[in-house]
Amino acid sequence: MDVPGLLEAAGLLVPEGAATENSITVNDVWEYLAHDEWEVALGLLEELGDDRPLPAAFWQSLADAAERLRLERSAAWCRWRCSETHHGVVRAELTLRPAGSTFRKRPVPGPGVLRPMWDIGRRLPTGEASLHIGGLWVEYTPSLELGERAAVRIVPLTPSQWTDVRIGQEIAMHEDRAVAATAVVLEVRPPTVAVAGG
Repeated sequence: MDVPGLLEAAGLLVPEGAATENSITVNDVWEYLAHDEWEVALGLLEELGDDRPLPAAFWQSLADAAERLRLERSAAWCRWRCSETHHGVVRAELTLRPAGSTFRKRPVPGPGVLRPMWDIGRRLPTGEASLHIGGLWVEYTPSLELGERAAVRIVPLTPSQWTDVRIGQEIAMHEDRAVAATAVVLEVRPPTVAVAGG
């Protein structure tokens, strides 16, 4: 499917009457598509997907369109959002430990590259923390500097292990035995698509 076809397919999955904070609707998308403004249409569709759960097919169509347009960050973002439909997402305010307090010497990359372990409150029979893998996307910035704080999105590798995570809970990020960062949970969204073996 070509770029306009992929964007049209995604647009058809947006609920009728859906609008962004700036009153952008899918009708605006159709207008830009009619004038071959594909990048603008893609951006508007991403905005329309920000405030409501949309199916994986929506995000996959956008990811495919972004790849064809060679918009790498946009493609990565749309693939990330597609994974959220399958695995759920925990949004949190993350604070990285300062330089010298952990092994990390560089900023955390923003676009979903890191897959750290998380202490989400579960315990092993021995009483030690049971750590669970969750991918990390730093919102609104390409990276997070040591000692700084940012809003993040965490996609659990195994959603069934994250069902007890609650808003307001503090969780800890690990890249080794030491705590690399702490995060306060702001929002928990379960998967919208069933995952086999989840």
